[in-house]
Amino acid sequence: MKPDRPLILSVVFLAWGLGLIFGYCSGTAGMSAAWPLSTASLNICTTTNGPGALGGVALTLLGVFLLLLALLCAVVSQVRMLLTRKKKPETPMDKSEDN
Repeated sequence: MKPDRPLILSVVFLAWGLGLIFGYCSGTAGMSAAWPLSTASLNICTTTNGPGALGGVALTLLGVFLLLLALLCAVVSQVRMLLTRKKKPETPMDKSEDN
């Protein structure tokens, strides 16, 4: 199985799921940059209601699963190519006359 179809589907499902989650969310976001960097902070507080609460999470998890499946397909495909690599056919110029 080629990894391109599961990869495309995973991106679609991840985008759809995160779109539902953030489309139905209400919340706040804040960032403070400071020196030294240990005092910098990023706060994101979201609450998702409606279809995004269950559907968004389910679609996002399905997208993550398809992404892992695409990774597995790509690894198997590469290993299969390494194991079935054929020797280049010899050309008449490569043969030597030892008679």
